[in-house]
Amino acid sequence: MNKSFIIFFAIVFVVYLLVNSYIFIRGLQAFKPDSTIRNYYIISFVFLALTFWAGRILENYFPSVITDVFVWIGSFWLAFILYFLVSVILLDIIRIINHFIPFYPDYITKNYQKTKEFIFYGIVLLVGIIVLIGHINFLYPRIYTKEIKINKQVKDFKTLNIVVASDIHMGTIVTNGRVRKLVDMVNGLNPAIILPPGDILDEDLEPVLRRNLGEDISKLKAKYGVYAVNGNHEFIGGAEEADKYLRNHGINLLRDSVAVIDDRFLIVGREDLSVNRIRKRKTIDELLSGYNKELPIILLDHQPFKLFEAENAGVDLQLSGHTHHGQLFPFNYLTKKIYEVSWGYKKKGNTNIYVSSGYSGWGPPVRLGSRTEIVNIKLHFN
Repeated sequence: MNKSFIIFFAIVFVVYLLVNSYIFIRGLQAFKPDSTIRNYYIISFVFLALTFWAGRILENYFPSVITDVFVWIGSFWLAFILYFLVSVILLDIIRIINHFIPFYPDYITKNYQKTKEFIFYGIVLLVGIIVLIGHINFLYPRIYTKEIKINKQVKDFKTLNIVVASDIHMGTIVTNGRVRKLVDMVNGLNPAIILPPGDILDEDLEPVLRRNLGEDISKLKAKYGVYAVNGNHEFIGGAEEADKYLRNHGINLLRDSVAVIDDRFLIVGREDLSVNRIRKRKTIDELLSGYNKELPIILLDHQPFKLFEAENAGVDLQLSGHTHHGQLFPFNYLTKKIYEVSWGYKKKGNTNIYVSSGYSGWGPPVRLGSRTEIVNIKLHFN
């Protein structure tokens, strides 16, 4: 196992443990020491905190409906703890202010225990409603249409109808029903070409194989076919296994390679940055060497870093994903700081860039502060 991955995993686990411990202790203080509900709270909290890790570990050795249920519960728990954390921090800020500048009314100070219990149930209810809204938002992806014009001519061809479906994350959470919905929505747009820019698979192939999700995704239909690239999640589960599986189900995976489509345009597919742990990925200029750059150039690159590289290489359209536009509020503000484009369209020189927020997401099937989407790009030529 890669050393950097082990370090990353250890850091994530420690942070997860600390956050859960903080929320657990603060929640425990809402109940009297001899309260029966307090005991139920302890058991429930420990169970919920362990489900995600237990499910993810056990599904590698004993895949079953039970491990699937654990992953589902644990994934939702990730969203719950985020908003529990925000709530508890806000409450503690209020408590600190009240300590130095008392402003609590007499009713609270005289009935402090009852007030704590009331706030506890109120937060659980509020966070539950927030997560439910986010789950509903996740379930109904929008179709976002973007008209783009490039200054190149294609013989007997004025418009290319492209459908982009990024970050599908097929696996334990995204199963047959959601994949079939994707296929219906995409095929309904009558695409000339379908371009998924990475993370078609979530992590391990086992849940994909068990549910035969490849059969569903293979029903995507377009005149010029489906061309995709790896994302970082294909490397988590094994890039070579993902490559073979996707190719066997009708997806042309471009791994630092170029496809010439009908002698009319180029699709350039870059390996995900994760490949740099194994070997150095090729530059865009290296990939385009020997090809006719007078043709429209469409680049697929999962992670939208160093967008100037596409501009300098003369790319006409770059399609990326990965960011999920934060997926859960307030992380969308963080991704805006990390990426030049966290979501949406930007033009740099003659290069058009679209970063999709993705069809699904990682972890909780919840979206707040961003939308799941399928992108329909009408690429117009002179």
